[in-house]
Amino acid sequence: MKKLFLAMTVLALTSLSAVKAQTGFFKWGIKGGANLGKLDGTGYDDAFKLGYHLGGFAQINLVKGFGVQGELVFSQSTTRTVDNFSEIYNGENIQSDANGQKIKLNYLSIPIMVNIPLGTPRVKLQLGPQYSILMSNKNVIKASQDAFKSGDFGVVGGLWFQLPIVNISARYCVGLSDMNNFSEATDQSKWRNQSIQLGVGVTL
Repeated sequence: MKKLFLAMTVLALTSLSAVKAQTGFFKWGIKGGANLGKLDGTGYDDAFKLGYHLGGFAQINLVKGFGVQGELVFSQSTTRTVDNFSEIYNGENIQSDANGQKIKLNYLSIPIMVNIPLGTPRVKLQLGPQYSILMSNKNVIKASQDAFKSGDFGVVGGLWFQLPIVNISARYCVGLSDMNNFSEATDQSKWRNQSIQLGVGVTL
């Protein structure tokens, strides 16, 4: 019995030592903050409008702060159509109240970024691709068919400041996909998402 207890104690201490040694290798946490977004394209207000984002992240740190970070983020982006929107897209079945309409687009985004330390592991440059799934109503300005496509592939770049527990992030997200799902309009302008995200999180 004593030998079994001793063996279990040694195993437990060994496991704790291994976990402690790996603490810096894998980190995860939660984050949230402001999402300043706009839909870049003909018929939409060109100003960035305030929304929010909330999600979680996981980091794999390889050597001297260099590593990979993946996230699952819910974000809300707000835009507004111009007053003559229905005239611009007169070939489509536009809703009567589409002119000057405020539109909220909710996305579930998955960015995969490389973390590059800038002189210190606490300050990192982040670069990578991002895929976003449109979760909100896609036919808000069209009477029947969806006005927006459901998926958006883009790129993100920004800075990550890692404090002992708290992290601060700032990034710019650019959508590369054309979100315009209109097929019969005389104006075939491309609609692309852009956003600036400012966030604060907790590293666990």
